[in-house]
Amino acid sequence: MAITFHCEHCNKKIEASDTVGGRMGKCPACHNRIYVPLPDSDEELKLAPIDPGFLEREKQLMAETYRLTQDILKEREIPDGPREAGGAVYEMSDRELTKNVIMYLRQMAEGELDEAESTGALITPFGSRVTEVLDRIALSEIPEPELADIPQQLLSGAIRALRARIG
Repeated sequence: MAITFHCEHCNKKIEASDTVGGRMGKCPACHNRIYVPLPDSDEELKLAPIDPGFLEREKQLMAETYRLTQDILKEREIPDGPREAGGAVYEMSDRELTKNVIMYLRQMAEGELDEAESTGALITPFGSRVTEVLDRIALSEIPEPELADIPQQLLSGAIRALRARIG
């Protein structure tokens, strides 16, 4: 019975006798050294019978896992004191807001989506002011120096994404 395999270098189909299996040889087409694999042994693996106790134990563990998951999902943390009405609102200057919008657009253009997500969360509370900054950037004939190397279509797409996020 012959061993059939393909050369790693030229991908030519090679047939070799069983006696050379497991040794190095030369490809008849490209003359590179190749490894001749061992002949396939068609012995079937003998599998142990399935233990019925194992299946029952697995079923019990899965039920316990489901029950614990449901208990955790039903838990709620109740605050001790009265709820605060939203906390202090951070006020951002126009210059800082413009810088953050430019940083967001830059991060989107460079594919830094996690950083852009956090920057977007920082600027979205200032919706109307962000829209004004975006209008100024989109309508200017000369782009901001930080955005000059970004292709116009990519920049427009990032601006549309931020507008959609603001709502």
